[in-house]
Amino acid sequence: MTAVPASMIRLSNATNGTVEIPQLGFGTYKVPPAEAERVVGEALEVGYRHIDTAQMYANEAGVGRAIAASGIDRDDLFVTSKLNNSNHARDDALRSFDQTLKDLQLERLDLFLVHWPMAAATNLVETWQTMIEILQSGRVRAIGVSNYQPDHLRTITDATGIAPAVNQVEISPYLTQEPLRALHTQMGIATESWSPLARGKVADDPAIKAIGEELGRTASQVVLRWHLQRGDIVFPKSMHRERMVENAQLFDFTLSAAQMDAISALNRDERQGSHPDEVQWTKQP
Repeated sequence: MTAVPASMIRLSNATNGTVEIPQLGFGTYKVPPAEAERVVGEALEVGYRHIDTAQMYANEAGVGRAIAASGIDRDDLFVTSKLNNSNHARDDALRSFDQTLKDLQLERLDLFLVHWPMAAATNLVETWQTMIEILQSGRVRAIGVSNYQPDHLRTITDATGIAPAVNQVEISPYLTQEPLRALHTQMGIATESWSPLARGKVADDPAIKAIGEELGRTASQVVLRWHLQRGDIVFPKSMHRERMVENAQLFDFTLSAAQMDAISALNRDERQGSHPDEVQWTKQP
């Protein structure tokens, strides 16, 4: 199996300071547990080497079976998971991390994130201190967060002196998150994009379709290339092999500065998913 060619981004505050993450990955959000082994197995066959999952997705075991069955050298894979909302307390976080490793059939994870800040329901600093403890155990190469806003990032970094390696947030042409991305750059935090295609809405956008027609590319390919050229880490998800292949064909064309600007100009600060302040539940509704 040949790996998809992918640019790499070096993560800060990793265990040895030299951890690199493939900029293009494969997402597993809403991949049913019963389908996870097949879907991730196909993604690995297509050539993806960066897999993003989460405790909340309940599909880590299937992801783990696919990785084990792939025969791909562990050093050639980058695997991310995330702490569930119900596991922010120290003992719960440590226990659930052990279970994550067991389910993924891994001795060490590449990246572990706090899935949601839960700022009104938990102690941001205590949760981050537990993440640092996990990092220092040597069982994960880097730690980060997801859906954190600027005040959340400053709070945990000021308290501990350790900034997250990444912040995984919703980003699309309709939600470009420029102020947050600028803060990430200032703090040495890599930006990861979830819902990069605005849950499919970009496929019907006239401006994006026009650029695709100019380049002989699909709207999805145009937008994913936009993410990559901005320097963001992106992991589209699909249950279908042909779409997995399409989403990986991003490294033999580029967008011009004018095309990049035209896509960025579509921003309307429109979310497809939940606002971080709204997510304070420990069980997904």
